[in-house]
Amino acid sequence: MSNTKSTAQTQDSRNRRSHDERRGEPRDSGNPERKEKPVADDRPRPMEVLREARAQLAELTGMTAESVSSFEQTEDGWSLEVEVLELERVPDTMSLMASYQVELDPEGQLTGYRRVRRYERGRADSHRPGGR
Repeated sequence: MSNTKSTAQTQDSRNRRSHDERRGEPRDSGNPERKEKPVADDRPRPMEVLREARAQLAELTGMTAESVSSFEQTEDGWSLEVEVLELERVPDTMSLMASYQVELDPEGQLTGYRRVRRYERGRADSHRPGGR
């Protein structure tokens, strides 16, 4: 018989307890009536948002999300620009890439996306931001 479930529960309990202590909150005494206060710490961390956004976009589009080229927290959640491999070609520098604007809610769930640019992997932008 395996003890992995109880070990995982014990570890989860320890992690929760130490997290509460770091925030200066009392330990959970096991009281089921204890109500959780909303805390800014409850928002997902940026790396969690990035990973989840890439995974959600890849699942929805069926394309490989290769990198995140911009990322910011907004009043409504998160806004990212994700670079996606749209069409793989040989040589690799001729593959078609695209930039997708991705919007997420405060919990990191994808609420919308749109393609804003399409380009060959081996090509640099023909213009620079700011008109230079």
